[in-house]
Formats: sequence, structure tokens, C-alpha cells
Amino acid sequence: MKSIFKAQPIQVQVPATSANLGPGFDSLGLALAIHDRYIAQVLDEQIIDIDITGEGADSLPRNHKNLVIKSMYKGFEFLGGKPRGIALRALNVIPHSRGLGSSASAIVGGLSLARALVLGGSEQMSNDDMLNLASQMEGHPDNVSATTYGGATIAWQEMQHGHNVALSVQIEVDPRISAVAFVPSISISTSKARKMLPDLITHSDAVKNSANAALLVHALQQRPDLLHSATEDFLHQSYRAEAMPSSFALLIKLRKAGVAAFISGAGPTVLVLHTGGSAEVDALTRAAGEKFTAMALGISRSGVSVV
Repeated sequence: MKSIFKAQPIQVQVPATSANLGPGFDSLGLALAIHDRYIAQVLDEQIIDIDITGEGADSLPRNHKNLVIKSMYKGFEFLGGKPRGIALRALNVIPHSRGLGSSASAIVGGLSLARALVLGGSEQMSNDDMLNLASQMEGHPDNVSATTYGGATIAWQEMQHGHNVALSVQIEVDPRISAVAFVPSISISTSKARKMLPDLITHSDAVKNSANAALLVHALQQRPDLLHSATEDFLHQSYRAEAMPSSFALLIKLRKAGVAAFISGAGPTVLVLHTGGSAEVDALTRAAGEKFTAMALGISRSGVSVV
């Protein structure tokens, strides 16, 4: 059935995310309470009108190559057809290429806009459908799962009826847990970070990593006192150290002090999970030093939403 588009503009907000959380490589994600906002409207004219404020305002494309626009088109195609034109306004606050899920925000945000702009779109595109479309674009489901559902998520892929399908379950995060992101000025691409990973790891490292990933699920839900042990990684972080030496030095420093710190996604942001108050955040910020911008963040209990 051909899509019928709504005339009024639609606004969505999309949380930042951290993937891996230490040992949960390509499977664990966490939504963070800092949001990008996108407003879009379908146009009768065959144009793409984009305005960007904040992160990426000087660098992101303002045409069909814009990731939000590409995601909207993918969503429209799923729902039955594209409009002639689109007006998009983006307010970006999630740091780009820092391991905080800015691309997942753009992808899920664009798909959510398309769904909301089509009459009956919510009935035609479920969150599970959106997760699959987003995972196809992102290449892995960890960030986009947390962006879609909020809280912490476990995401995986499996073959169903000859197709690779992304699946996810949500974990309720203990309300005592908060986060601090230490964001450096340097950036790193996910593709570059992935190329640094080895093809093989030792059996002992695999055992320790799988045990910690399992423990982390329990720690996030009800045992934050176990977060330091549970966030220790043996699979990927150390292999990426040379690409982000300052981040890795901070990671080692914080973990030696008993802090549940890890590289957020592909880095170079260092994320800390803690249960302390402002005094602990201040102490962590002093320990990080001037090379990092500290962002005290709550956990976003919900994913992408129309506002």
C-alpha cells in the first residue's frame, strides 16, 4: 500500500548510547540521558532542506548523503514509498566519533521520523522492525538496540527463514547507577578501531570475558557493587590502546583505583558507571585532568520517542 504522509512536522528525541560496556562486545548497550533532537516535515517540492545546529554543523552533509535523511528514506521505503521532499532540522548534542552512538542516534532518529510521518506508520513498523532496519545500516545491533528501547540492552543476530535478524532484550538498570563520560578532543572511526582487533584470542581470555559479560548483566540489574569486576574486558580494549593512548592511560588509572571504567564503544571516550553523588563525580573529573571534558549523565530509561 502506498504511503499517506502527515502534513504537520514531527519531532523526535534520541538518546546517546554506549556499547560494549567492557566485555559485552557488539552485544551490550546502554542508553544515556543526553539527546539529539530532529524535526522533519514532508514537502511537496522535490528538495531536501536541512539545517544543523550543534555537533557536526560545519561538517555534516546537507543533502541525500545526510545519515538522518538516508535513514528516513529507508524507513519510507519499508512503509510503502518516499515523499517528494523533506525538511529536516537537527539539534545535535551527542559528540561525534567519540564512541557515544551519534550514528545510531541519526539512524534510529531518521527511521522513527519516517514512521511518525506516515499515517498508520506505527502499526506498519514495530520497534523490532526498526531495530532490524537500523542494524542493517549500522552493521551491528548493540548501539541501535539501546537507542531504540532505552535502558540497557542485550542484542544479538540469528538466522530466521534464511535472513539474518537482529534481536534484543531490555535490562532494567538499577536506579542507583549513573554514568560519567570523559570525552577527549580526538576522534576515532569505528571502522579504524575494528581493524585493530586480532582474529584470535586465547582460550583463557575468552573464558574470563564471557564470565564478566554474564556477571555484568546481573551487576547492572541489582548489584552495582560488582560493576568494577564485571566491566573488565579481555577481548578488544587493549588492542586499540595505541589509537587512543590518553584514553587508555585514564582507563588504567581509574580501574587501578577501583572505578568501573571502560572504553565507550569504539572509543575514545572513557565511560564510568558509579553510584556516588556529585562529590564522586568531582573527584573523577579531577583525576581525568584537562585532556577530557567530563559529562555527568543519567541512564535514559526510554529510547527514541516522539515529542
